[in-house]
Amino acid sequence: MPYIQVRTNKQISKEVELKIKERLGQAINLLGKSENWLMVEVVADCHLYFKGNDNEDYAYVDVKLYGNGSREAFNNMTATITEILNSNLEIKPDNIYVSYLEVANWGWNGSNF
Repeated sequence: MPYIQVRTNKQISKEVELKIKERLGQAINLLGKSENWLMVEVVADCHLYFKGNDNEDYAYVDVKLYGNGSREAFNNMTATITEILNSNLEIKPDNIYVSYLEVANWGWNGSNF
């Protein structure tokens, strides 16, 4: 079960949020996963500061993945996430940060995989 959290200091309409969710659902295939197990959280209008400032639009994306991914897959995913947020939220690519966490233990439905 992959999990993607998008945090941004921009306000997002429900329409745009759904577009982002849909595109992330397609992009998760780059990591060998499917939208059938994907959980997405979009946190808009949060307080993000970079270099001590909040005078630009920023996004931080946290991707958690059960198992492992390749460096190439993560690079492709980062490029795709950046494009999704840039095209839908007009956040500059150099203000978008993406982190990955490969998780060995993941619980669901009362037990672990």
